[in-house]
Amino acid sequence: MVFTSYSNIISPLGFSTKENYEAVCASKTGIKKILFPFSAEPFCVGKIDEITIQKHLLSIANSEAYTKLEQLSIMSIQDVIDQSGIDAKDKRNLLIYSTTKGNIDILEGAYKNIDANRAYLPVFAKQLQTYFKFAHTPVVLSNACISGILAIIVAKRFIEQGTYDTVIVCGGDLLSEFTVSGFKSFSALSNEPSRPFDTDRVGINLGEAVASILITNNKELATPYNMQVISGASANDANHISGPSRTGEGLYQSLQYTLEGKNTRDIGFISAHGTATPFNDEMESIAFERAGLSTVPVNSLKGYYGHTLGAAGVLETILSLESLKHQRLIKSEGYHKKGVSGNITMIETHEPKTFSAFIKTASGFGGCNAAALFAKV
Repeated sequence: MVFTSYSNIISPLGFSTKENYEAVCASKTGIKKILFPFSAEPFCVGKIDEITIQKHLLSIANSEAYTKLEQLSIMSIQDVIDQSGIDAKDKRNLLIYSTTKGNIDILEGAYKNIDANRAYLPVFAKQLQTYFKFAHTPVVLSNACISGILAIIVAKRFIEQGTYDTVIVCGGDLLSEFTVSGFKSFSALSNEPSRPFDTDRVGINLGEAVASILITNNKELATPYNMQVISGASANDANHISGPSRTGEGLYQSLQYTLEGKNTRDIGFISAHGTATPFNDEMESIAFERAGLSTVPVNSLKGYYGHTLGAAGVLETILSLESLKHQRLIKSEGYHKKGVSGNITMIETHEPKTFSAFIKTASGFGGCNAAALFAKV
């Protein structure tokens, strides 16, 4: 069996899993309107407070030698190591890092004394290996916006095939001119808080975060949640470089493979990708209905954090594990009225519920999709 274990979330809502879960349950959002120096108009984004980051940097020796993403990743990974007591140098341990852009801010001149080669993902990963003295070179998984949940699926497979006993999955991405300008070019950004699956949704809020979780075959380390990664799958429908399939084919196939032969009666909710773009939310609603999940409650956490790209799948899985642990559904922030054609059931209020499993889904550019099933031991 493969278990979920200790976790950490660093985001605009806090620097621990506990802080983030409590903030979300209090309906706090990290989304604020910010005017970037490279844009003529403000956009709503989820940005981590720089002063708060500086306070936490006291825990990292020679912190100025690292980029912002490296600093936040070190803090997040260290918290998981401290909680679990694992030895980073053990050959049976591995780090998988999920990101879409890594140290892209290096290319924007953000650092005077840092080698520009650290913008390359393998070089970035080596920095983390050197800091923690990991026995193995970290695996970097960069597959658009499914990177985070796909990293957890890959971690499960590594453990099942006997290659490793524990895998730290860390996901991270930051707001940058490159990323913001890229989504702006698609006319996908909203200058108001996003409203996933709502009839008045107009687009994405981008966000930044780093989140880490330990995946393991050691049942003694399963105590934070006492939950398993039951199954997971990905599928690419190759529909379009940026537009999702109108039939939800790739996500439907991912759900089919993930749920094949599984009991779906105890699934309490689906943590959807839910970007608040017209095409993504529509596609997801169709895929959920095709998969026979119309009555399963759905939420999107993008209304609290924005779209955190490579961190999203990890962050949203951790908060969903907290939801299952506390037997409480988290409402889909920003949702008021159904704005998709698929028959879905949205979570409109925080509410207690008895359940033993949930589904996490993600979709991304290039037609990639992924789904995973988590359940109590």
